[in-house]
Amino acid sequence: MALNNTQYDAIIREYEDKQTRNRHLLEERTAEVYAKVDGYRTLCESISTISVMQGKKLLDGDAHALTDLHSEIQNLISMKNQLLVSAGYPADYLEPVYDCPNCKDTGYIKGAKCHCFKQKVIDILYEQSGIQELLKRENFSVLSYQYYEGEDLERFQNTVNACRNFIKTFDSDYHNLFFYGTVGTGKSFLSECIAKELIEKGCSVIYSSSVKLFETLSVNIYDYKSKSVYSDSNADLYGCDLLIIDDLGTEYSRNVNPAILFSLLNERHINRKSTIISTNLSLEDFRNLYSDRIFSRISNQYSIYKFTGPDIRMIKKRLQNRK
Repeated sequence: MALNNTQYDAIIREYEDKQTRNRHLLEERTAEVYAKVDGYRTLCESISTISVMQGKKLLDGDAHALTDLHSEIQNLISMKNQLLVSAGYPADYLEPVYDCPNCKDTGYIKGAKCHCFKQKVIDILYEQSGIQELLKRENFSVLSYQYYEGEDLERFQNTVNACRNFIKTFDSDYHNLFFYGTVGTGKSFLSECIAKELIEKGCSVIYSSSVKLFETLSVNIYDYKSKSVYSDSNADLYGCDLLIIDDLGTEYSRNVNPAILFSLLNERHINRKSTIISTNLSLEDFRNLYSDRIFSRISNQYSIYKFTGPDIRMIKKRLQNRK
């Protein structure tokens, strides 16, 4: 699972807190039963006494000691349960308490992460991605080809297949995607579909608009005193399994420095961390807007897919207004 040390430690502390809380709950329940159920404590103490006695017999060579011990303990347990039920308590009232009975609140089963641990990781990754609510609406389950025709449809189908292959081979192959084309043709949608699938597989995904990305990367970058803070706060952008940059080009009205983008893309490439970029710009406009070395990096290191067709968002909006 793609967690940093701080995130992993936080999950482990949460499990430790659960164990402590549930242990205290069991202690409180035990004290309550001892105080309210006559004879219960005596039966508990009898189990300990009998265990010691039978243990001595076993050491003395009594071959029936273990069998006798098991029989006597089962009889005492049955008597304890009867006392609890008679006093109005559930028979399992003093059984160990666990939030997750499968792993007994350790997070692991025979060295493998429990389903509850995996879910915690996924929850963290969703929160980290920044698009948790969006992915509930935008994912492969709502994929539709009905808005495309002819060459537009063929392009979109080929790109969908490429996206599915990107997901399938993500753990074994390093590759990047570059989506370009007109507004509302499915670029962001397919990026979001990929994000959801990979988060569910336990990969760390960060989804950011280009405006937000440049704002984040630019904060205190030239302030020497803030270098360490800058490095820590942006570590996820450089180190996450998948970075999705949406609507690249819209940030240019804010007088940004392209060198910041090149540094990010270059560092991620060196570390073989995948990136998906979407833009409404044509390839020619993209090349004119950014430096030649950024365009060269995209051309050589990214699989490029063109999106064409109607503005699906506008079509959906018109249909909604008619209702």
